[in-house]
Amino acid sequence: MKSAVETLNPTRVRLTVEVPFEELKDSLDAAYKKINQQVTVKGFRKGKIPARVIDQRFGRGAVLEEAVNDALPKFYTEAVNEAELNPLGQPEVDITELKDNELLSFTAEVDIRPTIEIPDYSGIEVEVDAVEVSDEDIEKSVEQLRERFASTSPVERAAEDGDVVTVDLEAKVDGEVLEDGVAEGVSYTIGSGELLDGIDDAVKGLSAGEEGTFTSELKGGSAAGKEAEVTVKVTQVASRELPELDDEFAQLASEFDTLEELKADSRKRLENMKQYDQATQAQERVLDKLLELVEVPIPEKLLEDEINTRKHNLEHHQLAQMGLTLDKYLEIQGKTAEEFETETREAAIKGIKTQFVLDELVNKEKLNVNQEELTEHLMRRAASSGMSPDQFAQAVVEGGQVPMLVGEVARGKALAVVVEAATVKDTNGEVVDLDDEDEDEAEGSAEATEETPEA
Repeated sequence: MKSAVETLNPTRVRLTVEVPFEELKDSLDAAYKKINQQVTVKGFRKGKIPARVIDQRFGRGAVLEEAVNDALPKFYTEAVNEAELNPLGQPEVDITELKDNELLSFTAEVDIRPTIEIPDYSGIEVEVDAVEVSDEDIEKSVEQLRERFASTSPVERAAEDGDVVTVDLEAKVDGEVLEDGVAEGVSYTIGSGELLDGIDDAVKGLSAGEEGTFTSELKGGSAAGKEAEVTVKVTQVASRELPELDDEFAQLASEFDTLEELKADSRKRLENMKQYDQATQAQERVLDKLLELVEVPIPEKLLEDEINTRKHNLEHHQLAQMGLTLDKYLEIQGKTAEEFETETREAAIKGIKTQFVLDELVNKEKLNVNQEELTEHLMRRAASSGMSPDQFAQAVVEGGQVPMLVGEVARGKALAVVVEAATVKDTNGEVVDLDDEDEDEAEGSAEATEETPEA
């Protein structure tokens, strides 16, 4: 076999392959054997029909077609390996010549990973938010905890802001009560915004046994997105009573004996959260700076596929679960279809570029993934998916997704290397020591930006 490579552009090549006919012998034998099992000829046992009879009865062309179809993937793979190419997706194959007992020639056009030069990234500098926890932050955190321990007691008066009301709801669209538009005994805190728009004004001023109506756009169900006339009947009004902020509350709501200890713990937790956010922010901004330094040509077919995948996932998975159409989502977001198309394209380009650059860094820095790192990553992915580690691991193995997970971990390590080499300062001008947060946040940052299928 002889092969040659022609570069069509930085992300696409054409392979020209010539195969001497003798190299097709195994595929020809397999073709005769396959046809033998599929046809019957009077006077011959099935599977024992001579090749010359098959040629006479069914045509040599049918045998050659079967043999070529069997052989092409093997010769294509050999040509790719010989040229040391990294193909993306399936090739477009064209048989240019097929001479019986002489020669098979074909061309294969395929997208390839572009050659990327990683520049010196040690000079990258980024600024991140400072880790600052104010007394107001602590008070807000404690107040949220206090809200969780609020008690309620029924009252004989009209409902007010902050009260917990028990209500029955009935929604009509075009005068017809919806099958899924009736609910009884719903508990709602006035002002929380957790139910339908307009319900607060409708129930305020109502006492138990009274009802009112309001118009609201339904957020889910069979008539999601439609305007409905909703009747709300109040069956109970209860006032909320917050516990006193004292040592007794601290003992009730936590493992601490005093309110000061509870507040000190709240400060520590908030600092940890902000440090985590700071580390994530640093990694995202370092990644953006790195991508600015590298020229990465993007294969058009890969980009088109990625854009379509992102649109499909948004429309048929994320929005479908919320009962929203794409048009309704864009209306809520205040975006035009053109703006959505532009944003999706830009996100897809960034995702593909991120994967290419970090994969090149993995090779350049000779980064490997060990079993412990892979297991830790698998545990995190299982937790975020809502599956047990065993279930997730089984799904990964059965779906052939282990290389994808390995790639995610490796790219996380590559990004961590760049972050470690960068200078990170907070808004106060202080150098931030990210304390080598292993690669946890780096993996998350890389994955969130990519969302690109393995190629």
